[in-house]
Amino acid sequence: MSAAEDIRVTEEDRLRADLYNFLGLLLAVPPNADTLAMTAGLTGDDTPLGVAINALAKIAKLSKPAAVESEFNKLFIGLGRGELLPYASYYLTGFLNEKPLAKLRQDMAARGLTRAENVYEPEDNIASLMEMMGAMIVGRFGQARDVADQKAFFNTHIGPWAGHFFTDLEAAKNSVLYAAVGQVGRVFMEIEAEGFRMSAE
Repeated sequence: MSAAEDIRVTEEDRLRADLYNFLGLLLAVPPNADTLAMTAGLTGDDTPLGVAINALAKIAKLSKPAAVESEFNKLFIGLGRGELLPYASYYLTGFLNEKPLAKLRQDMAARGLTRAENVYEPEDNIASLMEMMGAMIVGRFGQARDVADQKAFFNTHIGPWAGHFFTDLEAAKNSVLYAAVGQVGRVFMEIEAEGFRMSAE
């Protein structure tokens, strides 16, 4: 049996990967009408994550693509720069393109992850990291990664700063739909950090 067959992707892991990918999608580009409609159709339970997902769905139902695009631009692009700089290097060092990005590039190469040719953002932006994590869980770019490898990647590249970013996104003055995205992300990062903490060393 090959290593690729050793790791069985459970339904729970598929759902985790889906949420990482969904956050990556919302944080990479402003959602179009189809993405907003899909978001509006989400339903959650009475857990903190479910409550956050229900809040996001409710706001998505009331949102128009043009307004959300304007919100996205104010938050992440702006004149010169947006309200938030969604990069690991910035959150961890106060500067862009620092050691955290170099370390990420090494770890990406070791895992066979490469930057898409049409993407010009530094790889340590939050959208890319969410997508990488989702891909690792289900093996979208090669084999699915075991919990130990997921944990190592999360603890190095996501855990130290993503919760802070999502908290900032929740509170940002230009956040409306993205305040709810921030809430979902913050709660999800807490769940992931706790899950990895409880996993076997």
